[in-house]
Amino acid sequence: MFANALKSFSSNIASNYSIATQPSASAGVWKIYDAKSKRTGKAASVFVFDRKSLEAPGGNSGLGGRSGGVSLKRAHEEVLESLKKEASSLARLRHPSILELAEPVEETSRGGLQFVSEPVVSSLAGLLEEKEQSSSRSSGRVSRYVVDESDGTGRRKEFEIDELEIQKGLLQLAKGLEFLHESAGLVHANLTPAAVIVNAKGDWKISGLAFCSPHESSQSASAVQPISLHEVLNHDPRLPRSVQLNIDYTSPDFVLDNSLTSSADMFSLGLLIIALYNNPHSSPISTGSSLSAYKRIFSSSSSVPSQHNNFLVPASHPLPPKLASELLPRLITRRPAQRLTAKAFQEASYFQNVLVDTIRFLDALPGKTQNEKVAFMRGLPNIMPQFPKNVLEKKVLPALLEEMKDKDLLALILSNLLAMTKEMPNGKRAFTDQVVPKLREVFLTSKPTERDTSKEGALIVLLEAMETITENCAGKEFRDDILPIILLALDSPTHGLIDAALSTLPFVLPCLDFSTVKNELFPVIAQVFAKTSSLHIKIRGLEAFSTLCGSSEQDDDDNDGLNGIGFADSKSNSKTNSVILDKYTIQEKMVPMLRGIKTKEPGVMMAALKVMRHIGGVVDIEFLAKSVLPILWDWSLGPLLNLEQFAAFMKLIKTLSNRIEAEQTKKLQELSSSGGHANGGVPSSARGSTRTLAASNGQSNGDHTDFEQLVSGRTQSANGNDLMNDWSASVPARPQRNASQTSTPTFSWQTSSPSPATQTSMSSLRPAQIPGRTVTPDLAAFSSLVPSSQYSQPLQPQSASSSNMSSPAPASRPNYGGSVDWSTAASRSTPTWSTEVPSLPNHSTPGIRQPSTFTLPPPPTSPQAVQSHYGMPSMSLAQKLQQQPQQQKPQNNQTSGLDKYESLL
Repeated sequence: MFANALKSFSSNIASNYSIATQPSASAGVWKIYDAKSKRTGKAASVFVFDRKSLEAPGGNSGLGGRSGGVSLKRAHEEVLESLKKEASSLARLRHPSILELAEPVEETSRGGLQFVSEPVVSSLAGLLEEKEQSSSRSSGRVSRYVVDESDGTGRRKEFEIDELEIQKGLLQLAKGLEFLHESAGLVHANLTPAAVIVNAKGDWKISGLAFCSPHESSQSASAVQPISLHEVLNHDPRLPRSVQLNIDYTSPDFVLDNSLTSSADMFSLGLLIIALYNNPHSSPISTGSSLSAYKRIFSSSSSVPSQHNNFLVPASHPLPPKLASELLPRLITRRPAQRLTAKAFQEASYFQNVLVDTIRFLDALPGKTQNEKVAFMRGLPNIMPQFPKNVLEKKVLPALLEEMKDKDLLALILSNLLAMTKEMPNGKRAFTDQVVPKLREVFLTSKPTERDTSKEGALIVLLEAMETITENCAGKEFRDDILPIILLALDSPTHGLIDAALSTLPFVLPCLDFSTVKNELFPVIAQVFAKTSSLHIKIRGLEAFSTLCGSSEQDDDDNDGLNGIGFADSKSNSKTNSVILDKYTIQEKMVPMLRGIKTKEPGVMMAALKVMRHIGGVVDIEFLAKSVLPILWDWSLGPLLNLEQFAAFMKLIKTLSNRIEAEQTKKLQELSSSGGHANGGVPSSARGSTRTLAASNGQSNGDHTDFEQLVSGRTQSANGNDLMNDWSASVPARPQRNASQTSTPTFSWQTSSPSPATQTSMSSLRPAQIPGRTVTPDLAAFSSLVPSSQYSQPLQPQSASSSNMSSPAPASRPNYGGSVDWSTAASRSTPTWSTEVPSLPNHSTPGIRQPSTFTLPPPPTSPQAVQSHYGMPSMSLAQKLQQQPQQQKPQNNQTSGLDKYESLL
């Protein structure tokens, strides 16, 4: 028990292969499991023999019984030895028509056996059985076989057992028999449908070598132990029939003559051919594993298959004429000397047709000359439609893939592979699983610094067939395997490769996502466009830009690039009719590249015009106006453009200009309807209402008192006599003189206005108040008024006649630090906006105090005369301050001494 456990842990097959949980097929006593190598990832098949299958159904094993137990155990051991012999023979016999062994046979933990072979589908017996079961569902010769994938899912594979498939398989079997008979000196001795394995490529391989033995005429030394015909012909009912020699396919040489001749396999081959066409698919000789029944059949010519009885095949399933008349009569014959050898069998007229000859040529292709290979590849497309689809996929396609290592044939092989992909119903799966990995191996294995120019012809063929490739390969496989090949072609210095690669863009873009196009494909195309010196490549690059901006095939048909007619908003049903790149990439990367075009060739200009036509439908109007239209105007003035091409530029410029006008007009209308104004101003119709609103809110020009009260926080008493608030008291007004005598000078910051007419102030409308402690200004401190005659020269007082007016006697008033010092009116001063403090003369009147250091802001622009309680029009504060600069100059011209104070007397 521990030894068996140790064997299970040390199993080489179990540790190196991932094996499916359920068998996919069977071949005799062997169960076939799909597997995959953990090291290389290659597919394989594991043949497993379970010892429990030796127990007859419903029978007694007898391993521990008293009668027959020892003999049965010996029989089981003999079966194990014969199965080990089968696996070891496969390891020694290496031939394309013999099943290829990948891992040698080893024992399992339960006493069974297992070995690994090339990936297979089923035995021929299994396919025929499946064909019988599906005959009621399908009228054709199609066999559908369920196999398990490595991920545990089942998938149905289809095999057409048609005439060509049979011819191809029989030729392969004949080659294998020829190798066994002549090279190895062996006879198979049990050639049945269960001993024929169909691999994943559809080739028929010889297996089931448990009863092989050196034949009588063999002269080569062999390590295979000869068999005892007496032992193998006697059927043991305790063992399954699958582990015993099948008498129904046995030659009379074994049963009647007891002779191990190589021609016995040819007799068995003839019975196998009949089983392919028979219904059911079994041998025409049915003995029930009885030797006596076999001898009885051959005792009568009517029970032996022959041409006279149509080889015991029903009339509903007739044999092919050449097969029934020429080939089978020379195989199923009693005398061994009259039978065809394996080599002569291959030369029969039954195999003389172009399709079979093509298969033969493919098998011998590695040994053909270069000229023969080239001629074959050029003629293969002519007969390709005549091949059955499964033969193309299983036989022709793998043979061509093996020859892709020949660089001289690479272009021709790719042409044939792409043509076969269109012909095969499962072309998409075959292209993805078989062709794409080979393409990556051929084109992407070399280092980037090493460029193989011998593959450029094949690369052009591949690029020109990109439409077929995109139809059969999409998604991750296309991005990982096909896109790098396209980028490799774009990076080539050969203009033909670049041209072909750029032409594939309409078919490539639908298979890629936005990120891949923006970050991997567009930068390479932009680099090619910027660096190339070829006008043709320039035009191709512009066409690629147009495709990236939303160009379509219909645009290409409607616009030949010469007149520029057509617009980006034209509808089409082609593959590429939407914008691929985003607005940012177009505005920030593509348009600056177009601006840098230096050539003025008409072909380049018209191709660039087409790009701008599509860009005009993508970018916003501000970018159109500032970037696109200036470029178009510059291009339109090219010296090489004819009238029609110039008209195309003008048409596009007008179209884009109309778009800008329409969108901007719509935008301004929407803003106007929402109450806003685009120019930020106030409409003239709203100015009157604004003034009315301001007046209603107390903001008229004549109402300063309310504002002063608001900002100062002081309120006027009800009767207007607030002794603590002198701002609310009425200013005593002086009698108003004529306009010529009381003209007010103007300043640079003051708007000139006509002299205000005499009007009644608001204070005069109040009831007369009894004078109390009202502060009266010192009227004696005012100098004589000197009017100016012109307003065009502000700040320049003019000489004018001054008149003295009588005033009340000056009265003393307290000096309020925060109030206006009226006594400074007669002193020399500068304008109130000046920051310089003037100096007074030493002989100034003692009653005049030094001016304060602070200055007053400019007075209001509309002075008003306010009536005082004395009934005299008094001057406003602004008028008094405006008169000071005018009085300054005359005072400087006055005489000194007492005459200086003459105006005060």
